[in-house]
Amino acid sequence: MSGTDGRGSGEGRPAFVRTVHGDRFVDEFAWLAERDRPEVLAHLRSENVRTERATAHLEGLRDAVLAEFEAVTWPADLSVPVRKGGYWYYSRSEEGAPYRVHCRVPTADGDAAPGTGPGSPRPVAERVVLDENAVADEHGFFALGSFEVSADGTMLVYAADHTGTGRFVLRTRNLATGATPTAEIRGTSGDAAWSGDGRSLFYVALDDTGRPHRAWRRSLDGDTQDVLLFEEEDPRFRLSLGLTRSGQYVLIESHSRTTSEVRYVPADRPGQGPFLLGSGRREGVRTRVEHQGGRFLVLHNGGAGDSGNTANAEDFVLDWVPVRDTTRLRRLVEHRADTRLTGVDAFADHVVVGFRRSGLGGFMVLPETGEPWEITFPEPLYSLTPEVNPEYRTRSFRLRHTSLATPDTVYSCDLTTGALTLLERRSVGGDFDPDRYAQHREWAVAADGTRVPVSLVARADVPRDGSAPLLLAGYGSYGTSVDPWFSASRLSLLDRGFVFAIAHVRGGGELGPRWHEDGRLLRKPNSFTDFVACAEHLAATGWTRRGRIVARGGTAGGLLVAAAAGLAPGLFAGIVAEAPFVDPLASLLDPARPLTAAEREEWGDPLTDPAAYHCVKAYSPYENVTDGAHPPVLATAGLDDPRVPYHQPAKWIARLRATARGGPFLLRTALGAGHAGPSGQHRAWREEAATLAWVIDAAEHAGQGDRADPHASRAPGCSLHECISNIDGARS
Repeated sequence: MSGTDGRGSGEGRPAFVRTVHGDRFVDEFAWLAERDRPEVLAHLRSENVRTERATAHLEGLRDAVLAEFEAVTWPADLSVPVRKGGYWYYSRSEEGAPYRVHCRVPTADGDAAPGTGPGSPRPVAERVVLDENAVADEHGFFALGSFEVSADGTMLVYAADHTGTGRFVLRTRNLATGATPTAEIRGTSGDAAWSGDGRSLFYVALDDTGRPHRAWRRSLDGDTQDVLLFEEEDPRFRLSLGLTRSGQYVLIESHSRTTSEVRYVPADRPGQGPFLLGSGRREGVRTRVEHQGGRFLVLHNGGAGDSGNTANAEDFVLDWVPVRDTTRLRRLVEHRADTRLTGVDAFADHVVVGFRRSGLGGFMVLPETGEPWEITFPEPLYSLTPEVNPEYRTRSFRLRHTSLATPDTVYSCDLTTGALTLLERRSVGGDFDPDRYAQHREWAVAADGTRVPVSLVARADVPRDGSAPLLLAGYGSYGTSVDPWFSASRLSLLDRGFVFAIAHVRGGGELGPRWHEDGRLLRKPNSFTDFVACAEHLAATGWTRRGRIVARGGTAGGLLVAAAAGLAPGLFAGIVAEAPFVDPLASLLDPARPLTAAEREEWGDPLTDPAAYHCVKAYSPYENVTDGAHPPVLATAGLDDPRVPYHQPAKWIARLRATARGGPFLLRTALGAGHAGPSGQHRAWREEAATLAWVIDAAEHAGQGDRADPHASRAPGCSLHECISNIDGARS
């Protein structure tokens, strides 16, 4: 399939030559994937130096933006307390501390929840369950995974990632004595659940590629060995597990991008099972399961139910099966072509079903008796998500509402009357006034006539004369919906006259499963042409003008904006690509790379399918760099990123600098972080301030040509030594 031909890409580094399906590609920067070579780390460090020097003129702007973040963000707050068992649980931040502190206070029937929001006093009876700052203190990176307390409130298990690679360490603690009843469990996915008596712990282990593939049970009684419950051998599939809200079953889900199946273990009899729910795996059928009383609720797209309708229900239906006979489905909610069912939450006397309709979310409540009813909001743009609702026997349902102009707001919905009670609205400091900003929904028209939604927000006084700069975000993969969300840091842009927009391109899930299907596999190019159509529409309708648009996307969204820049470079003033998936063929052609088998369900299999190969080849940003003009780029990477390896953006930037005209082409690599970037609130703020300062500068200097990288080499195959000598020369 591949080899080398001796053509140099720098001293001692022969180019990698790939020949697949008759296509020959020379990759002169393939050496950057060899992380163990000393010159690779030296190259990444030199790129960081280059980026620091190229953005040194933005120091004052960065500091101003960071100060604006701090002015609108409260230094300390309490989250909305959640009742579980005999306690109110909440978390709080402390001024100057980068991570959260998780606490609880005992409660009794009739007790009110502790106060929330900035300035709320710390409850007298507070007990710290977990201080993330103490756990993270010894490490440069920290991310919390599972955080689960046993049903009786005595045992804690939490998952910690100290590398950014997504490999979590599980630790347990007796909350009464402080003892650690079991040794650390390393190499896990972060999922964990307790048995009913808190004496057994369920978890998922990762294989060598980072795929969650084995479900285990560990007993806290004695030195017995862990018991393997299930192993997923198909490399397309990943395992996840969790305890049902009823506390009666541990569910083990095996899922790929397109297919899933569920097994269950009785939580009060952890030595039994797991039992397969239903008739087993059917290709293309996705299933989500909850438990209620004597039945399992099954949300799926398989079609068949007691109505005898076997047609594919692509927008999903809700069925139920008795716990004692999980083979026959009974219908609860029929298929409806304009309404995509997205989730199910089961309570003792009610079922809440999440849905999407016309690009907006909502909830359908199914009471034990009576007609179903819906929770929606009257705004033109908003996002609704379920909050944490751990109590099974309750008559209230918590949900979170937000929009591009409305800070996150938590409501409690009375499941009997439908009344909404506001529990907390995120506090925004300074002189923030939501009425100062206006939201809009636009519809761009793609080349094939498809109408593509665009969500926008701007100050109400921003003129529609094309003078405003605009930041356009997008994602468009895996059926993931990018709903309107509030960002306090975004106010720094809006108050400078920017318009912020989200292009809801095909490949996402905003308009249902068909929207996803029309932007995956051989239809993937629709995502990129949709994004360009959205940018063109916003310029044509006066929101901005060509050349004043900065595009921003992460991971698959990084591929989106990079590909769009290649299609229409004159549209964009700059490109922010965060951990961008810009070299997709390298990943999809190599079965040894982590997660490759699963990714092929979204992108295709170019190794065996010539059509898939040529499709991906045609849009791969790395393989389509030309010597034409290209907008400036700020790309980011994480050295320990297991999903999008650091070398994808590193290779892309190197090729842009060696081949394309324009720039600057900059790379910022977090050398102690993974896919999500640096951990800790303050480090994240500093990085975001630097990114927004770059966005502001790119839009202000669009088309002026005065920000081109003075150290950029135009010679193909620019060597590491040349890059470093250029930097050293400029430094002296």
